[in-house]
Order: sequence, then C-alpha cells, then structure tokens
Amino acid sequence: MASKYQLKNNSFYYEGTDIPKNKFDIRDSELIHEIEKELIEDAYNIFYEELTDKTILDENYFKDLHKRTFVSLYDWAGVYRDFNMAKGESIFCQGAFVESSSKKIFEELKEDNYLKNFENRPKEEFAKKLAYYKCELNALHPFYELNGRITRMFFDMIVIFNGYKPIDYSTITPKQYIDCAIDCVQYADETGFENIILNGLIKI
Repeated sequence: MASKYQLKNNSFYYEGTDIPKNKFDIRDSELIHEIEKELIEDAYNIFYEELTDKTILDENYFKDLHKRTFVSLYDWAGVYRDFNMAKGESIFCQGAFVESSSKKIFEELKEDNYLKNFENRPKEEFAKKLAYYKCELNALHPFYELNGRITRMFFDMIVIFNGYKPIDYSTITPKQYIDCAIDCVQYADETGFENIILNGLIKI
C-alpha cells in the first residue's frame, strides 16, 4: 500500500506501507490503527477529567494533546513537521511555515478567548467560529500524522468547556467529512464543517 500522504522524504513510513515507524516496530496496519484508537479513547477520558475553568486551550495545550496521547507509540508525538505534505490535490501549509502559521492561528484564538465564552451565545455563532478554526488547523496539518483525530479532540474539549457534549459526527459519512476537509484546504470554504458542527452540537 502506498503512503496516503505525499512526502518529500518517505523514510517516515515503513517501506511500501502507510504505517509510520514506531517504538514497537509494529508493521501490521490493523494492529497499529487499533492501538491508535485505544490511545485516543484513553486520552479523551484523561483530558476530560483534567478540564477546568483554568484550562488554557492554547497552542501548548494543542501540542500536549498530541504528545501525551501518542508518546508511548511514536517518537514524534507532539512535534510539528518541518517538511512539505500533500494529500491528493490538497496541499497543506509548507513545512517551513508551520510554526509561524500556528502562532498566528493561536494568537487569533487567544483574542477570541479560546472560544470559552459561548455557553450562552447562539449556537450558530459558536458553530461558525469552531468551523473557522477547525479549517485553519486542518489546512495547517502541523503534525506528522494523526492530525484529524487530535484536532477533533481539541475542539471537543472546547465545546465540552462550553456545556456541550462532544461534537456528534454520526449523522454524516466519512466521505462527507473528507469532502468538507478538502473544501477547507483547497477553497478556504468552511461552510460544510459549519453545518456539520451546528448539527452535531448538543447541550449537556
């Protein structure tokens, strides 16, 4: 199986596979995906329990989500990439600008108080803000792998902080989600994600 990402240096994966090199030298695709899934589920519980009024949902928090979730499996957990990456026709932020672009995104998020004041504001307004930042981070694609799942977790922590359940994606297909992600990267169009998020926001 060919790598799902187009990378300048494919030594990141085991040759001829889409499996990232890992601490346990696991080369079975189903097994590595199952381990990643279990690590994500454990991380959700941990970060949910740690979430308080004093939690700052900044860039360090975002990186920490990735690092603490996957550090037992990958040496590069929590580390931003410095090489170019594409997937199909979608070209993500150039590696040389990932760090600076991330700083700009999270500075803007800070100005929006990390979206921590939307509990009593219109759900449509909240969904629009969430979709905007979700698209920004999706286009940034800062980590070597597992960007989508960590980005989902990050925004789930934001919505939980605001009195909602984690965003419900069960009413859409994987293709619909991917199409929205492609619209974000190729056309800077976040309306698809805005509709998905709006329909998936459910008050606790």
